[in-house]
Amino acid sequence: MKKILWVMAMLTVWNLSLAQVGTTVKEGAAATADKAKQYGDQAKGAVSSQPDKSVDKAKAKVNKAKAHHHAKAAKNAAKEIPK
Repeated sequence: MKKILWVMAMLTVWNLSLAQVGTTVKEGAAATADKAKQYGDQAKGAVSSQPDKSVDKAKAKVNKAKAHHHAKAAKNAAKEIPK
């Protein structure tokens, strides 16, 4: 009976840690994607005509904010893994 309880406790801990790792990976990937979009919009804005330039710069700022948010969420999720 003790072995069954021990195994169930270990499975619960493993599932919780796996969920945190999944969150960390997902948020990290989202941060990377948003950062790539930011750099793409900045590069596009650098060579665009004047009206499109301001639109691309605004998009780059939005993507930068999203990347920062996802990176922070990934960092917090990574801190929760050992707990």
